[in-house]
Amino acid sequence: MSQNRQTPIILTPPTYASLPRPVVARVDDRLPGAFTPWHRHDWWQLTWAVSGVLAIETRDGSFMAPPARAIWIPPDTEHQATNAALTEMRSLYVASPLMSWAEPRCKVISITALVRELILALSALPADYDEAGEAGRLVQVLIDQLTHLPEVAFNLPLPTESRLRRVCAELQAHPDDTRTMAGWGELVGLSERSLARFFVQQTGMSFGDWRQRLRLLLALAALERGEPVTRVALDAGYASPSAFTAAFRRNFGLTPMEMFKHSRHGSP
Repeated sequence: MSQNRQTPIILTPPTYASLPRPVVARVDDRLPGAFTPWHRHDWWQLTWAVSGVLAIETRDGSFMAPPARAIWIPPDTEHQATNAALTEMRSLYVASPLMSWAEPRCKVISITALVRELILALSALPADYDEAGEAGRLVQVLIDQLTHLPEVAFNLPLPTESRLRRVCAELQAHPDDTRTMAGWGELVGLSERSLARFFVQQTGMSFGDWRQRLRLLLALAALERGEPVTRVALDAGYASPSAFTAAFRRNFGLTPMEMFKHSRHGSP
């Protein structure tokens, strides 16, 4: 889910025959326009952007990690990763036996300042750290802390029905398209009422709410780069910065300024 028009920098997903330790940290500083193609692995992944905004796409939806948020990806989930701006990424690969408490689905969570520092500390250690020593105790604290982190709504569910997928793809490519739902229905051969009903059935969201969430999620990277809210609001199809800010706060619980002033810190 990206408006990025840069030539993509294709990255190769890391490969492990098996994890050298039950929890392994990975450091990945990604240049603007980086793209990791579809892949899957046998363990859980928690991916977090120290700076920048990371986008993960699965076959079922899109997930965005702005500052102080991270994305859980269950084992055997096919996914790809993109970032529009320079992004410092840290990932945890976690063996499934440690995740028996987790619901097996992708989700975005809010991370605390403590979890942030624990991930950074683990990222500085070799992959074959001493499990019986200080590093092992750090990992135990980290896993305990991860069980308490709340889910947040930085995701966008995707429908499976082909006509609805076409509408979503068009809107992802052109989020400022102001066509009415009747106009979209005409494009794909559905009545306005049928399109509205199918959209709720397939995504759990109304068409209007889905389109608004899309626009707001796509605006995250521009806000992280420090672009003026006025420009971001107009590019996202809003009539004014105040309308954009109100929608942003209604969806995410913070204004753009409140969210991005914490870019280098844990949750506010």
